[in-house]
Amino acid sequence: MMLWTYLAYVAVSVAVTIWVGRSLHGNGRVFLVENFHGREKLADSVNHLLLVGFYLINLGFVCLALRYGQKPTDAVTAVEFLSTKIGLVIALLGFMHFFNMRMLVRFRDSELFGRPVSQLQAA
Repeated sequence: MMLWTYLAYVAVSVAVTIWVGRSLHGNGRVFLVENFHGREKLADSVNHLLLVGFYLINLGFVCLALRYGQKPTDAVTAVEFLSTKIGLVIALLGFMHFFNMRMLVRFRDSELFGRPVSQLQAA
C-alpha cells in the first residue's frame, strides 16, 4: 500500500506542477511583455527563467516532502496522506504564483526595466 501511495503522490504532484507551469508560462507572456514595456526578448527570457525556477522549487519540494508525515497503514490513512501532501504542493504553487506576480508588479516601474536597452549598455 505504501509504495502505491507514494507513486500516486509523486505522479499527481508532478502532473499538477507541469500543468500549472505550462499554463503560467503560456499565459504569462502577455503580462511580461506589457510589464517590460514591449521588450519581448527580455519578457521571454524572464518567462523561461521563472518556469525553470518554478519547476526546480516545486519538484524539489515534492521530493523532500516524501519523507515527512505519518505513514499510511490502510486505505483511509492513504487518502489522508495523499490529500495532505498534494494540498501542500498546490498551496506552494499558489504562493509562488502570487509572490512572483507581486514582485513583477513591484518592479514594473523600476529604473532597470524602464530604461531602453541602449541606456543599459551605456551604464
